[in-house]
Amino acid sequence: MDMSVNKDKLSVKISEAMKTLLGRLHLQGKQQQKFSPADFLKVGPPVKQEQDTSEKDVAHTFLQRLMMLDHRARYIPVRQDSLEVSHSNPVEDSASDDTDDDDSALYTTNVDFDQSKLKTHIHPMDVQMAVYHCSDSFFKQNMVTKLSQCQYALPLLVPDPVTMDIVCPLWTFRQIRKTWNITEMKDDSNIVTMKNMPICKAETPMVSFIRLGSPSPSKSQLVNTLINDRHETFFHKNSKGSTKTRHLMDGVAEIAWYFPAGNPSDAFTECIAFCNLHGDALSIVNQRDILTDKSSVNVVLVPTLEQGDKNSAVISALYKSPKPVIVLIAENDGGAVQVKKGKYKMGLKDRSQSDVSEELKKIIVNILSGPHESFQLESMAEVHGIKVDENDKVCQKGKSAAMEIVDLLQGLDVSKIKDTYLPCQGKLWHEWCKVNKELYHLKGNIEYEKCKKQQKLMEIRQNQLTLSCSNPIKLFIESLSSLSATDREYFLKWTQILIDALSTDDLSSILQAYFKKWAEVLDLKKKHDKSDLHKRKQTELDEISAKLQSATFGLEHIFREMGQIYEAHASLQRPTTMGPTDWSKYPELAAELMISGKPMELMDGDAGHVPLTWISGLLDEVIKKLGDKRVFVLSVLGVQSSGKSTMLNAMFGLQFAVSAGRCTKGAFMQLVEVSDEIKKDFQFDYLLVVDTEGLRANELEGNTTLHHDNELATFVIGLGHMTVINIYGENPSEMQDALQIVVQAFMRMKKIKLSPSCVFVHQNVTDLAAAEKNMDGKRRLQDKLDNMAQLAAKEEVCDAKCFSDVISFDVQKDVKYFAQLWEGSPPMAPPNPGYSQSVQELKKIILSKASECEGIPLSQFKIKIQDLWNALMNEHFVFSFKNTLEIAVYRKLEVQYGNWTWTLRSNMLTIENGLYTKIENGNLDTVELNHLNQESNKTYDEIKKAVTTYFDDDRDKEMLVQWRGRFESKIKEFHDEQVTGVKRKLDEVIQQKKACKKLDNKTTEFESKLLQKSKELAHRLKDKAKDEEELKKQFMSIWSGLVRELTENTKPIKDINYEEDQSTVLMELGIEWALINESKSSGRYKNIAEVGDYAQYVSLTKHHHLCHTGQQFHENEMDCDTRGERKSSTTANRFFGFLSDKTTKVRNYLKGHVQCEEQQQIRSLIDNVEQQSLNTIMSKPVATRGYSPTYLQEVAYDVKRKVTEFESKRKYALKREFTIDLLLYVFHRAGRWLSESHKKFKGNNDAQSYVESKKMQYYNIFRSFCKGNSSAVVLGELICEKLKSSTVEAVCNKTAIDLAGEMKCNFPAFNVNRLHFEKHLLRSLAEKEDFHGFINYIRQPRNQAETYIREEVQKYIFREQRGKAQDKLRKNVEDINELVSQALFTATEKVKEKQQEKMQGKKGDPDMWLEEFCSLLKDKLAFDTVCCQNFSDINNFDFLKEEIQKGLVLVLQEVSELSLDKIKEFRMKPDQILIDQLCNCCWVTCPFCAAVCTNTISDHEEDHSVPFHRSLSVNGWHIKNTVELSIEFCTTSIASDRSFHPTYDSEVCIPFKKYRTAGPNYANWAITPDESKLKYWKWFVCRFEKELEDHYGLKFQDNGQIPSEWNTYSKEEAIKSLDEM
Repeated sequence: MDMSVNKDKLSVKISEAMKTLLGRLHLQGKQQQKFSPADFLKVGPPVKQEQDTSEKDVAHTFLQRLMMLDHRARYIPVRQDSLEVSHSNPVEDSASDDTDDDDSALYTTNVDFDQSKLKTHIHPMDVQMAVYHCSDSFFKQNMVTKLSQCQYALPLLVPDPVTMDIVCPLWTFRQIRKTWNITEMKDDSNIVTMKNMPICKAETPMVSFIRLGSPSPSKSQLVNTLINDRHETFFHKNSKGSTKTRHLMDGVAEIAWYFPAGNPSDAFTECIAFCNLHGDALSIVNQRDILTDKSSVNVVLVPTLEQGDKNSAVISALYKSPKPVIVLIAENDGGAVQVKKGKYKMGLKDRSQSDVSEELKKIIVNILSGPHESFQLESMAEVHGIKVDENDKVCQKGKSAAMEIVDLLQGLDVSKIKDTYLPCQGKLWHEWCKVNKELYHLKGNIEYEKCKKQQKLMEIRQNQLTLSCSNPIKLFIESLSSLSATDREYFLKWTQILIDALSTDDLSSILQAYFKKWAEVLDLKKKHDKSDLHKRKQTELDEISAKLQSATFGLEHIFREMGQIYEAHASLQRPTTMGPTDWSKYPELAAELMISGKPMELMDGDAGHVPLTWISGLLDEVIKKLGDKRVFVLSVLGVQSSGKSTMLNAMFGLQFAVSAGRCTKGAFMQLVEVSDEIKKDFQFDYLLVVDTEGLRANELEGNTTLHHDNELATFVIGLGHMTVINIYGENPSEMQDALQIVVQAFMRMKKIKLSPSCVFVHQNVTDLAAAEKNMDGKRRLQDKLDNMAQLAAKEEVCDAKCFSDVISFDVQKDVKYFAQLWEGSPPMAPPNPGYSQSVQELKKIILSKASECEGIPLSQFKIKIQDLWNALMNEHFVFSFKNTLEIAVYRKLEVQYGNWTWTLRSNMLTIENGLYTKIENGNLDTVELNHLNQESNKTYDEIKKAVTTYFDDDRDKEMLVQWRGRFESKIKEFHDEQVTGVKRKLDEVIQQKKACKKLDNKTTEFESKLLQKSKELAHRLKDKAKDEEELKKQFMSIWSGLVRELTENTKPIKDINYEEDQSTVLMELGIEWALINESKSSGRYKNIAEVGDYAQYVSLTKHHHLCHTGQQFHENEMDCDTRGERKSSTTANRFFGFLSDKTTKVRNYLKGHVQCEEQQQIRSLIDNVEQQSLNTIMSKPVATRGYSPTYLQEVAYDVKRKVTEFESKRKYALKREFTIDLLLYVFHRAGRWLSESHKKFKGNNDAQSYVESKKMQYYNIFRSFCKGNSSAVVLGELICEKLKSSTVEAVCNKTAIDLAGEMKCNFPAFNVNRLHFEKHLLRSLAEKEDFHGFINYIRQPRNQAETYIREEVQKYIFREQRGKAQDKLRKNVEDINELVSQALFTATEKVKEKQQEKMQGKKGDPDMWLEEFCSLLKDKLAFDTVCCQNFSDINNFDFLKEEIQKGLVLVLQEVSELSLDKIKEFRMKPDQILIDQLCNCCWVTCPFCAAVCTNTISDHEEDHSVPFHRSLSVNGWHIKNTVELSIEFCTTSIASDRSFHPTYDSEVCIPFKKYRTAGPNYANWAITPDESKLKYWKWFVCRFEKELEDHYGLKFQDNGQIPSEWNTYSKEEAIKSLDEM
């Protein structure tokens, strides 16, 4: 009962002390909301070193320092915020008078001051225990792990400050794993055996220390001398910062271990646990009993040893106990005495601590050399009377779930667990990686090989699926899915703990065997021994390495298995299943763990491969949960075991594996949030750390090492915004190979326009203080890096003289020297205090550089992973790298560029329209560039501002900056081109207007006379107004006379007879009519540009010997491809009746020697002749001066001259049929333009044609006069007739612009960029399945694009959106109505005002009214002149206005109902406007497959590129000297070992991998390997197999046989695959 009361009193006392303590430390809120690992897994400000800390910040500072392995964390100088705080006793001033000489005060024992006001600083162990009590179980575990790494003692028994229950925090020890060496005698020699195991499992002797009473020597200090006399493992009363008062340590039992290193100087030869009970053991009964019961040896410290005193009962009990006991007596000066076996006493008085320590060691060694009990931490769970933290329900729930899994693994050889239960990641996954890599290095018939390997990949995935989801994996995923966050955390920890326990013994023995064998191999290497012994030892080492790999088993392997199961399902596109094991949920589960701070495997270190599908799915889920946060990627590289992971864990509180046997393999990534404290200084939200396995990893030593290291370095350096290069030791020469790899990786980044920064860290530097030495080290590193840069520059073909040419690097700022991690020799050495300081300095450098970086969104990081890895799969990384992020940003920029240029174009169209109307109205006779610039400046300035805003504010502005200058200049060029183009067109209109001036004057006079005569005649015919026949007869009498008078001195302009002129011109060239007629009647000339094989046009008479020697060029070179030749289409073939018997020989000649190059030259000749001839003809002034047959003559002579020139450089001649067909083709292409231009000329210059077109209009005026209508009514009718024609033109032109704008902005094919347009064009071709259209697209892509635009415009306006188009037309009619109505009103009002101003009573001034009316319409409507001398009697202008308004209603109604076809008759045509906009881009085609470059800019500076290429057979490539079409894709070929002939006369084969060296046509193309995944062109080849064979005169046979897999693709799949572009 008394004990219970005492316990309650003690509890109240401790609770009050705890409350006060937590208040001083500002931890009040942490009793409920406890510290968790998440609180410290953040990027915070660097921890202040060597500075006083405010008392409220002490707890946080302690934790931060502890997390970064600063073993001085226990002592933190506290800043005195008030005089009441003292580190020890305050210095009081008790003198009353300075002059008092009395020295009695010096000898007094009492100082007169108020002790209650004194507040000493907080005891360091109270800080530690306060934080401990304010932490959740996971953070306690982290904290204890760090205390262990700092070689501090760990809490073993802890009284709960509230309930006073004794708690054994067994859980907190679970993460601690230790390595030590045991020395044993065997056959008269010392055998050192390495032990590596979780400390909970270690069975060791335990020596417990307790004190009874308050003896003056420090028990804790004494224990420290036994363990490590240079380190304060146990905090004691003489430690720095200690105080007399402490509140939370009494009753706490701490434990520490001595770990032998296997050296002769070891204090003990075996691992020993030392336990220390704080406080007086007399009053701490429970803890004392537990420790004395569990110990192998009990050591008791007492002030005196007297029978009957208060300590004697305890001493007597221990003496009688069978366990050894050592009693240390503070006030006794006697030496060590063995009272009886196992019972010792020793006096401490007047003895040095070292003497006591040495003697005590001997006694302990002596006791432990005999039989003794062992202690194991896990046994504490069985002790009665204490509470074990692991017995909490939540912990047990996690353990139970983990045990279910581990129970299934029990009894199985550890090295077989992965093969048995994780089958997807072993041989199957490794085989998949091997086959996948082979896809990038194809040989032989590469399309067949590729199909075979892709099939193999799918088979492996199917096998994975069959074997997937073993029972342990199912249980694991079910637990992961169903458990709460806390339960899941326990579950994961327990799973790792229990899995580790399975492999502890096996791993230790394998590692020991590995290191031993490695030493033997290394020794032979140093001797340059290349004997069979060396090979055998190396083989043995490889076998042990494989065994080690099999035996290594952790959580990362379970997640790897989940990843492979997910990839297998995703690859085979299996449906998802409901329930906890739904494979589609795996990434979500992993994402939750990654967000909570768990590292996730990025690159599988065993397979050396990145599982892209799994990583993409994982990051997608992270994005879903966090949003597309920006991350700063920090990569770390270095040699194996150089302390990379330890450094990262210390710097950011990460959890990368660091223990021996569990070193990082591959690459892991971990998210670290930027804390709120410093978030404002950074532009990103998270730090994403990528930790890697060591370069030159021991396990990988051999042939694959260099390649593996190159891949790893290039990958992580490419991913990182910054890379920390970790060098172990001061001498960079020891890391020469790794440095070379790193430098080469940076050089590759430079070549693909990635620019990460780097910091070099020299770890384990012995003397940091020697500045001169460090300067010398930096100089040597700089020299080494410069030398490496020069070597790498040769290999990567790059111009670099020094490392700074490769990357921005300052050797003074970007090199950091780290103190060695351990202060002494492991395993007992504590961390070096300088190490944590170095970590903080490095952190400052990293954060400083990071603050200048925007980071990268997670979505872009995901794409970057894919781009880098896909490029690494290829032999030539730089050429193979496809920066998808950059491409996406550029495509987005292209969309903006299209919008900007469209705004400028549509504005210029509106300006052009307005000025055209002014010219037609005679109000403008010159157009100046300055005026056009002024008119367009407002829109141009807005666009320039929009461009600036886009480049300044877009989220990708860092990437956009490379194109800024170019696009700004392109916008200026486009604007200037638009301005000069409009000026040119308007100047032509002005010229035409001037040319028509004479005709205009004549027609005006004609109209005046006709009106006058009509008016006079009408007065005489009033009575016959209803006799229509008589009226027509009378009208014709005056009409004929006036027309005769108008045309008596002019010749009528004839229509052109184009067909006759063509024949005449050709016969003048000496061509027989029969040949001309044969070509015309067959129509074959129309197809000359699309012919597949021009052998029909070739004559061998020029080099007759070729007929006999053609076969010598037919050596079969199966490994080299050359471009094939196109045959004419089936339609065209029917017309080649002129083929001679030698055609086959000609074809053989072309197939054998000339090959595709000559075919291409003939095609180029046709293209060039066509373009130049059209340019020549369209430069002629046909619209102003009319057509002349001499234009055709000029073109004909020019064509013949070009054909002759072409033949002169060839070994063969072109038949006359070729020249005839080419001429007729050119004439055919020019015919439409000539016809339209001449028609325009005739309409503007032929007076008779003009007046005849107006005949009906004038008859209606005449009839109106006859009906007795007033002049106002007749003038109104005349004005309405003239308004009708001008309104139709204005409305049609405006509607054309509006419709073009509508389609440009809203029609899917036209409203994005060139690539998007290309997709829709290809989709259209596939839907129609029109082979002719396809060939036209392949042969003349721009031509087909224009055809597609015209078709889509026609379909959009006349079918799909007819109603909308009609609405636009009506809207424009309404606008004209408003304009005319307003003009009528204004003109009428102004004339009435002017009449009143001039003279009262004067009536009528129709000229004035008409002039005012026309001036109001001049900018919008072209309005013909009206002669008013016949209407001078008009005096009521209101009546005139009403009459016009009446007529206008009918006119506008008629115009509103116009057919949309009418638009085609006027200047502005929506299809042509869109062609001008959309086809002003790049049309260069791939030299292999003829795929069109999809860059929106016509003369772009970047390499030509297209997202997906085609099968070479599409362009007629075939295997040299055969008729076998080449089915390969160029994107597959460039990843193979194949070669090709770049020119027709080339005897040299160029490897596809070096295609850029094949000539200028190849050099500017960026073709990246893509495994030819696009199904579209495979479907095309299968769908039109026969047509392609006929077209090219070649066959899909033998090596050109189409893979059966291609035939499985449907049209729908082909069209859908276009979305991948």
